[in-house]
Amino acid sequence: MVTGPSSPNRFLTAIGLHRPELRAWAMYDWAVSSMQTVISTAVFPIYFLKVAAVDLSPAQGTQALGVANTVAALFIAVLAPILGAIADFKAAKKRFLVGFMLLGVTATSLMFLIQHGQLLLASILFVLSMAGASGSMTFYESLLPHIATEDEMDRVSTAGYALGYIGGGLLLALNLAWISNPAAFGLPSGDGLTRAQATLPSRLAFLSVGVWWLLFSIPVLRRVPEPPRTIESDEGSTANPLTVAFSRLGETLRELRSYKQAALAMLAFTIYNDGIQTIVKMATAFGAEIGIGQSDLITAILLVQFIGIPFAFGFGALAGKLGAKRSIFLGLTVYAGICIFAYGITSTREFYILACLVGLVQGGTQALSRSLFANMIPKHKSGEFFGFYSVFEKFGGIFGPLVFAIAVGQGGSSRVAILWVIGFFVVGGILLAFVNVPEGERAARAADADVRRVQS
Repeated sequence: MVTGPSSPNRFLTAIGLHRPELRAWAMYDWAVSSMQTVISTAVFPIYFLKVAAVDLSPAQGTQALGVANTVAALFIAVLAPILGAIADFKAAKKRFLVGFMLLGVTATSLMFLIQHGQLLLASILFVLSMAGASGSMTFYESLLPHIATEDEMDRVSTAGYALGYIGGGLLLALNLAWISNPAAFGLPSGDGLTRAQATLPSRLAFLSVGVWWLLFSIPVLRRVPEPPRTIESDEGSTANPLTVAFSRLGETLRELRSYKQAALAMLAFTIYNDGIQTIVKMATAFGAEIGIGQSDLITAILLVQFIGIPFAFGFGALAGKLGAKRSIFLGLTVYAGICIFAYGITSTREFYILACLVGLVQGGTQALSRSLFANMIPKHKSGEFFGFYSVFEKFGGIFGPLVFAIAVGQGGSSRVAILWVIGFFVVGGILLAFVNVPEGERAARAADADVRRVQS
């Protein structure tokens, strides 16, 4: 048995958290995952259907939630590449991270005000909170190539997802406790409650997300340095940032042929992430529609969170042996099986099994997709490239929920719609098979070397 001061160091190295800036970076996953679990996945979708959309049928409420997800995704898809290019030129990744984080924190906290039948207010705040989370993640992820070496990225990325599961899961567990037993927390309970009193535990959950998100964002802002500004040969230090941004975007679009492996990986990710995001965003609405109770739905989300912790770390280790690409294939295969299993679900027990299966692969698949891409892009354009990555990711969050909503409208239920999701995993997996990872890594390193020569 290894003892002494080297044991913690070896453990932290194994999981990718062996330097202060790596731990601080990963803590933002802890912070923002509270929004993703409570608002995007667990409590708010149920509240949206049963309170904000109380005047609609369950199917119509599900459709409205799908539309809100689509609008939020489009908002970031339009802005991310432009802001990413500006962030690279102005060395402002952390400033944009803060701006979007504050947008999300404010919108999420204001969800405390949503009452019965206020569908428009609920939709607007949901769109803004999703935009805040997605926008901040664009700039958060763009910091990864600057703080981790090539052989560290898979472990650091999966460690971030694992911490996200812990942080999001802990707050969700606390929210579940006071939603299920409000009296134990001094909240109104029993018969004869007003509507405002009955919804208070859920509304306090939304407020708690804003506080949690803000508090645990502090480490990344304090400990992770802003990557230095890089000016290419045709750019002056006093050039207009917006002009430079559009110039860089046009240049990058033309240069995608030089980074064709990264571009192909983005396209593959767009498609299979459509399936992943559809499952994440519509799971609780699907469960509510087939009769799963609110407490059981949130418990299932907790299962995803806490099962995901060891398996996210495990995918990082697996990538060290099989490679990120093969490990992603494994995750996509499991996801296809999840869709087939979900079609026949009739009981709470089966829904729990479904949640366990999702927990096995969700964090690892997404984390390795992030690190795979990060290894194939030039560091000096990380903000811009992750802006494009965010666009592709958001398109991966547009068509899935939209297709799901259309399928529900045609079929009258979510059962058939969940089978449509399999196509995203199949097509995305086929495209991923054509990605030549070593070639993509060589192209990125060569581009960084060229910029260093220009600056020297």
